[in-house]
Amino acid sequence: MFDKLLTIQSLKTSFIFLVVFLCNLFVNAQDTIYKNVNDTLLLQVDSLVIDTLTVDTLEVQKTSAAIKSKVDYSSNDSIRFDVKNQEVFLYNNAEINYDKINLKAAYIKLEFEKSIAFAEGVEDSTGKIVGSPVFTENSQSYKSRTMKYNYETKKGLITKVFTQDGDGYLHGKIIKKMENDEINVKYGSYTTCSNEEHPHYEFRFKKSKVIPGKKIITGPAHLVIEGVSTPLFIPFGLFPNKTGQRSGVLIPTYGESADRGFYFEDGGYYWAISDCLDFKLTGDIYTRGSWAVKPYMNYVKKYKFRGSFNMTYAINLVGDKGSSDYKKSNDFAIRWVHSQDPKARPNSKFSANVNIVSNQYNKYNPTSTEVFLSNTFQSSVAYQTNWAGKYFLTVNGSHSQNTGTKKVNITLPELSFSVNRFYPLRKKAKAGQLKWYENISMNYTMNAKNTINILDSLLFTSEALSQMQNGIKHSVPISSSIKVLKYLNLTNSINITDRMYFKSIRKYWSNDTVWTSDTTYNIGKEKIDTIPGFRNAFDFSLSSSLTTKLYGMVAFKKGPVRAIRHVLTPTVSFSYIPDFGDPVWGYYDYYIDTNGREIDYSIFDGAIYGKPPGQKSGRVNFSLSNNLEIKVRSKKDTITGMKKIVLVDNFTISSSYDLAKDSLNWSKVSMSGRTRLFKNLNITYSSSWDPYILDSAGTKNLNRFEWTENRRL
Repeated sequence: MFDKLLTIQSLKTSFIFLVVFLCNLFVNAQDTIYKNVNDTLLLQVDSLVIDTLTVDTLEVQKTSAAIKSKVDYSSNDSIRFDVKNQEVFLYNNAEINYDKINLKAAYIKLEFEKSIAFAEGVEDSTGKIVGSPVFTENSQSYKSRTMKYNYETKKGLITKVFTQDGDGYLHGKIIKKMENDEINVKYGSYTTCSNEEHPHYEFRFKKSKVIPGKKIITGPAHLVIEGVSTPLFIPFGLFPNKTGQRSGVLIPTYGESADRGFYFEDGGYYWAISDCLDFKLTGDIYTRGSWAVKPYMNYVKKYKFRGSFNMTYAINLVGDKGSSDYKKSNDFAIRWVHSQDPKARPNSKFSANVNIVSNQYNKYNPTSTEVFLSNTFQSSVAYQTNWAGKYFLTVNGSHSQNTGTKKVNITLPELSFSVNRFYPLRKKAKAGQLKWYENISMNYTMNAKNTINILDSLLFTSEALSQMQNGIKHSVPISSSIKVLKYLNLTNSINITDRMYFKSIRKYWSNDTVWTSDTTYNIGKEKIDTIPGFRNAFDFSLSSSLTTKLYGMVAFKKGPVRAIRHVLTPTVSFSYIPDFGDPVWGYYDYYIDTNGREIDYSIFDGAIYGKPPGQKSGRVNFSLSNNLEIKVRSKKDTITGMKKIVLVDNFTISSSYDLAKDSLNWSKVSMSGRTRLFKNLNITYSSSWDPYILDSAGTKNLNRFEWTENRRL
């Protein structure tokens, strides 16, 4: 009766039809409507009088055909309603959403009386089927040629279907979907190849049953490769299709190696322990005797940390035993990656990136071309923490190796602990002006390290212990700053350093004699003995600095330059280092060579944190810094009407006098400064002036002043 075709362009007509359709669909009022209007009435846009429908006289009751959820539908072309038969036809890119169901197709027909949706694709101008139905319920999706589905009973009949189930793909000519989501397939196939139309390989069967998320069970099935049936036949098929983590056997790959024979690689077992931890154990085996075992583990704790650990141990045999080309190598690899969520522990952090391999490992067990060509590997493990933002601790371990040179450098551990600046004599409750001693401040830093640089073949031998370099260093700087005569700033500091070593050295001269047929040679050389045992190396230095600032300014009432400002910063400082080369300290020694020369050396030469200075120093430093500025008129500055121009920025003259030297006490006089020109042009200049004359060769200073000899610098 109401078979008027509605188009998207006629919005008013569509709205009126939608009102009539929904009234007919949700309330049992169809007969009443037709009694109140003539049966021959043809509904038209211009003649419809909505007021003739007496809504109040209707008895509102739900019909058996009433749908239970909202239906959203759309199409790109047109929608046709058949209100009498309770049918809707959608054309061109039609889509329906109902409850948890989504259906897309080129053509869809809805039968509300029977609760059935029918969908199919259509032929284009070339005869190709386009817009094939795609049906999605929950997370399961089906692509088919035609589809008929009852959305109340949740049963459906689908032809020529393609769907993904777990890690596999299911093809079927006819599929019947049951209300419990189980699927019965007739004339189908199962594959893990993602090619929809023509998979490279598949197991074909006549009948099967699919239990979603668990397994696929088939009757007799045979293997088809590239569309060609093979004689490989199984009486029944059982394919797991469980999603997510699951334990199971890992099928190895097979092949042939020119050096080690036929092989099976990466076969083993995967164990899904939990959502936070899994473990995989695989191995390789070769017909010529080589083998490898590879444990691998992933772990994660949400919002805390995550990481992975894997290692490999392999015995690689090349060639035939007893032949000249026979080789056997024990190879290993360790890989550990760990990262921490930054929000897990704001005051501490732990991270690891370990990559250690034997020098032959990547030759026989590469995972990629890049790994095969790599010969440098590095690792690091670090932990940082602090307490109250005052005390800081860092513990590191690092490793680097070169498989080409076969050298390994390992630092384990490396520890650093520091304390922020504090005032030991200052009271917690501040009252009044600070006393001079309350401005005394201290820092503390401790470093400890154990490192070794050795060939990888000697790494786990007794020789490695003798080549280890280790030590502990403590640094305590103490400083204070006070005012002298109101305008002078006096700064004093003491730097204390204590080095702790677990071995020292002794050097001596060895005269070796070599005899030949006609003469005798005496060959002398320096030799070094390592003396085990704890030794302490303590040193300190003192320094004091006195500085102030002198300001000079000239103002002008007229002219473009309104003021000239000159700032002088004179500084006098003194630093003193005792002679730790004195025998009383025991840090230095000497030996006599063949020529009778006395050769001085430190028993801590080559130590990881160095040695105390071997000479006394008492240096007085002088410096004078200058800064010259002018103020000129500026139209751009509307507040003061002036702008500042720096003519000379930090022009400094400096020199020093060493009280501990017996000659050449003065150092060179240095001059340096900066000047800015034209806003964006900076000029930096410096010079160095020698106060002493040079010898005739021009290479060595003599203890006579250039000014005294030649009236110049």
